[in-house]
Amino acid sequence: MLAGAAAVGVTAPALAGLTAAAAPVAAAQQGKTRRITMYAEELPGGDIGYGLTPGGATVPGPVLEMWEGDTLEIDLVNNTDKRLSIHPHGVDYSTDSDGSPLNDSFNEPGERRRYVWRTREPFRKDGVWLPGSAGYWHYHDHAMGTDHGTQGLIRGLYGALIVRRKGDVLPDRQFTVVFQGMTINNKMAPHAPLLEARLGERVEFIAIGHGDFFHTFHLHAHRWADNRTGLLSGPNDPTPVVDNKDLNPGSSFGFQVVAGEGVGAGAWMYHCHVQNHSDTGMAGVFLVRNADGSMPAGAQEALDRYYGHNHPHH
Repeated sequence: MLAGAAAVGVTAPALAGLTAAAAPVAAAQQGKTRRITMYAEELPGGDIGYGLTPGGATVPGPVLEMWEGDTLEIDLVNNTDKRLSIHPHGVDYSTDSDGSPLNDSFNEPGERRRYVWRTREPFRKDGVWLPGSAGYWHYHDHAMGTDHGTQGLIRGLYGALIVRRKGDVLPDRQFTVVFQGMTINNKMAPHAPLLEARLGERVEFIAIGHGDFFHTFHLHAHRWADNRTGLLSGPNDPTPVVDNKDLNPGSSFGFQVVAGEGVGAGAWMYHCHVQNHSDTGMAGVFLVRNADGSMPAGAQEALDRYYGHNHPHH
């Protein structure tokens, strides 16, 4: 398991020193058990975030990574005056790690509580192959404000969870983009995250939806395969290739692109393609710098236009 930084312009964490689980056999294989401590804390402006150190909370929270077969033990420390929890998607857990008031699984103010998440590889049972845990998932509060954590989600208690399979391609950079209500990572244009990479770098996006609205995620000038990894297995792979995908409450997906491949460096927009959502401020910039890190021609002018754009409802 790895815990990466919250995803605004960060380099993806290295996976050195971890051993991926063995190839699928008749039963799920066991991997490593790792333990981390996370802190839920209030942030300036009314947000609340998760962090890996006291004072290190962010919105979104840190990217958590595991290999299929790994177990992750999270000691969550609630440094707020609100009831809250941490609830995962895509992994296995017992009822006491559900992170929901239904199962009396949450942190009172000031409380430290352990949550245990398990993963498994695909395995065969009774002649049928069952899916493993690999995928682009997420975690979030499920206890603040209501028994479904509505206030926690609104205030920023969410983050990305990646479960990788042996052989998965690893990125150079990694970004989490959360469409929460009518915001991106609890911000609106021109304050939505500026995501930066250099020409030719492999960039991983984890897209997550929360709130009450229908959204679609669109990335200009780049595309990906609509499957678990976002990559094709070969030239004859029939997986549809897309550059726009539904991103609705509770959903998540991820993909990798090579920054600027075929189109060059520049300021490329990402946004919700529901028109009144993008008009209102659900838009940001994926800045692909030149390979040497310099600003490509026209990019600064594009950023100036973005920062000067008047969004009527912001």
